[in-house]
Amino acid sequence: MKKLVQIISIVLVPQIIIAVIIYNYQNIKKQGNLEELRETYAQVAPQPVDHGKFEILQQKFDNPHQVTEACLSCHTERGKELLESTHFKWEREAFIPGKGVVYIGKKNLLNNFCTGIGASEGTCNRCHVGYGYADKTFDFHDERNIDCLACHDNSGLYKKAPGAAGYPASGENAPDYAAISHHIGTPNKQNCGTCHFHSAGGNNVKHGQLEEALLNTTKDVDVHMAKDGLDMNCVDCHSAENHVMKGRYYGVASNDYNRASCTDCHDKRPHKNEMINEHTIKVACQTCHIPEYAKVNATKMYWDWSTACDLKEGNPYYELDSMGNKSYLSIKGSFVWQKNVKPDYRFFNGTADHYLLTDIIDTIPVQINTLFGSYNDKKAKIWPVKIHKGKQPYDTEQKRLLQAKLWDKEKGKGALWVDFDWASSLKAGMEYVGLPYSGQYDFVETEMYLPLSHMVSPANKSVSCQECHTRENSRMAGLTGFYMPGRDRNDILDLLGWLLVLGSLGGVLVHGGIRFYIAKSGDNPQH
Repeated sequence: MKKLVQIISIVLVPQIIIAVIIYNYQNIKKQGNLEELRETYAQVAPQPVDHGKFEILQQKFDNPHQVTEACLSCHTERGKELLESTHFKWEREAFIPGKGVVYIGKKNLLNNFCTGIGASEGTCNRCHVGYGYADKTFDFHDERNIDCLACHDNSGLYKKAPGAAGYPASGENAPDYAAISHHIGTPNKQNCGTCHFHSAGGNNVKHGQLEEALLNTTKDVDVHMAKDGLDMNCVDCHSAENHVMKGRYYGVASNDYNRASCTDCHDKRPHKNEMINEHTIKVACQTCHIPEYAKVNATKMYWDWSTACDLKEGNPYYELDSMGNKSYLSIKGSFVWQKNVKPDYRFFNGTADHYLLTDIIDTIPVQINTLFGSYNDKKAKIWPVKIHKGKQPYDTEQKRLLQAKLWDKEKGKGALWVDFDWASSLKAGMEYVGLPYSGQYDFVETEMYLPLSHMVSPANKSVSCQECHTRENSRMAGLTGFYMPGRDRNDILDLLGWLLVLGSLGGVLVHGGIRFYIAKSGDNPQH
């Protein structure tokens, strides 16, 4: 028996020692490159060029086009870059399976927020980086129409006027272009947030993860943009080369390229625990590190256009919910707002489909966009998403979503927000976009998927293992087609598990019995 024990010791002990060494090596207390990143972003960036010293900027500017001309007199090639940028063109070439090569963007895509810009460019294009995009006659080839100040004003004095097709206020209310032009620099959070925080008509309405709170926040809300953290600007991640910004917004993007990725800065295996690092094969970083969104201000989760146009004594009105958000507006209908929202989850490979104005409705709810990916897709990972649900007008005969005309400076031209009449609004909108309309309409349920990448929580507040690997209320309950330990049952695996448990128990009992027998025999004088 002693020989058996010696043999077991010789075979098993070295294996145990090797296993312990490997485990400790894999779980060594490494910090990835976090310290390096902290040191990098703790450094104060050098001050930009002092534009106030340039002679050409000492003049009095009568209109913003003159400011652009002054900018391009030095930055001679930047105008050509901007004319080809998606921020200016508001469309891009994309390949979509089943549709081939298409040109998509705000020009021809719908969403289930404010639906689309068609026939309402005068107000919607306040967020266009150009001047005068009021209708289809806008000249996309004139560099003078580029708005340099929208992104590069560091004075905080520059604003575009509502309903002015991208122009600032004029006359007595015109901004001081000379003073502003003396404070030009790299885009900051305020520049980007002016549009991206307020898209779809208000703060945090659309994204749920991009809002005014990020201008002055803490690490609990976002570890990257926190004032008490790295205090990063948007362009630290969304860098640009020749004015092509890194990053994809899948409300209008379709292809998997030029994406901003966590591993642009972080190690590909940044965790102390190698088991967690292995998760990144099928789980996006955002899935664990964004446990909730809309952390400070609520975001819209549902928008019902069918209730719009209700008036009180002939006048539009609004109602507020318990959080102080507008839950009803005569011009827009009914809303549901939520705060501290747990994301939904989808497999996503970086490509997407989009509903075009010319598409026929084939599923309900109508999918405004579709994120491609599955468990068996090698490029797909589990991503957190905001799912915005809506109810918007469609042609009951043509089976198409409809573009309504929402805005106009004058009454009687079919604008919903002015005339409060769906029939005339839809007729005017469809005539503008040049598509057939039967005149028969109703409202249909729609869904839009927005992948989340902002409002990253500190590591100690990330999603825990138990929140996913559980049978009750798992975060991954909506994802099927694969086996997840702790969440799912599998008859074969369950049988093997019980056999291992029973086998281990049997082994312990047999081993204990042998030890007892040997000990008993050793006490017998006859031996």
